[in-house]
Amino acid sequence: MKKIKYFFEFLIIFIFLLIFKIAGYRIASNLGNSIGKIIGPRFRSKKVIIDNIKKFKPEIKEDEINHIVEKMWGNFGRILAEYVYIPEFRKRRLDNYIKIEGLENLKKIKNSGKPTVFISGHFNNFELMAMVIEREGVELSAVYRPLNNKFLNILMEYLRKNYICKNQIKKGLKGVREALKYFKSGKSLAIMIDQRVSEGINSKLFGKNALTTTIPAQFVKKFDCVIQPVYIQRNEGIYFEVFFDEHLSFDKNESIENITNKLNHWLEEKIAKNPTQWIWSHNRWKL
Repeated sequence: MKKIKYFFEFLIIFIFLLIFKIAGYRIASNLGNSIGKIIGPRFRSKKVIIDNIKKFKPEIKEDEINHIVEKMWGNFGRILAEYVYIPEFRKRRLDNYIKIEGLENLKKIKNSGKPTVFISGHFNNFELMAMVIEREGVELSAVYRPLNNKFLNILMEYLRKNYICKNQIKKGLKGVREALKYFKSGKSLAIMIDQRVSEGINSKLFGKNALTTTIPAQFVKKFDCVIQPVYIQRNEGIYFEVFFDEHLSFDKNESIENITNKLNHWLEEKIAKNPTQWIWSHNRWKL
């Protein structure tokens, strides 16, 4: 029964993707924004989203919550529409829609030849992070979570491996071993630190315990590497700024807990900067 449901979901999304491709980037992204606001709320629990937002800002008013939720679903729709344009971004045909800040920091990493851990969260079109890094010549592997819908996952893995980052690593313990192998061979690692992980540790996020990945901290301890944070901001709906901030260095003797807490603090700052541009639908604080 579930396979039939997934198949029909795949067909509907595939039809949308065809429409988005025909429409052109600008129209497609704006159309995705409208569709996301209509359809998105039907797929995820509003209660989880509201509870998450209240953990970030307990005193928040209802109209502000509604504004954040509406923007979030619009962003979901835009991301879906933009998947068919990832190859165009990769080939630099849509470069006028992406501005890279801190490119010199990325070039330092490339020129050093030393593998680095790139971290980010689900800000706007998060798929652009690994795409930009690899496109700029940094050898990379990227951790991802396979979609539950196996039909749709085949399509997503094709796009990711061919146009985002060729070395895709499935989330989980097996993936950690694979990431270690790539890192030892000189390839950097890209990972989203805002996903809930069962094998993580409790780390504070907006003052509340949240299961958090320790992979970046483990790599710092094992390889004495630096962390390169990446933030993606959406402007006027269809434009992006990709920020490569100053890298974060840690003492190799610092504990995994302290490093992880500091990375969560970076995440807090970016979420608070513009809460409408983070995906709130993950059950982030579930223990």
